[in-house]
Formats: sequence, structure tokens, C-alpha cells
Amino acid sequence: MLGKPKARIMMPVNADPSEMEKIALADPNVRKAIEGKTIVKVIAVPKRIVNIVVK
Repeated sequence: MLGKPKARIMMPVNADPSEMEKIALADPNVRKAIEGKTIVKVIAVPKRIVNIVVK
């Protein structure tokens, strides 16, 4: 979101991409950053990162 990290979240090591997406979208900092925007795509790389593309 705007090319800047919005949160660092501890996740289970064995979390699958859909679970990672749910955890990331539940974070208050992320929710605040995407408020009023449309989610275009969510890219989740297991054991690494979750990118949320908004418009």
C-alpha cells in the first residue's frame, strides 16, 4: 500500500496464503491504511510477506 510497510505481524510458520491474508487484513494498522480503498489483489508468499494492492 503506497510502497511502504504498514505492519509487522507474527504469523504461524505453517500458515497458508489464505490464512496469512486473513491475519493481515485483521490488523488494525492495515485496516486503517486500506479504509475507503478497493483491494485489487493480495499477494501472500508463505513464510515471507503479504502484499495488498489497493486502488
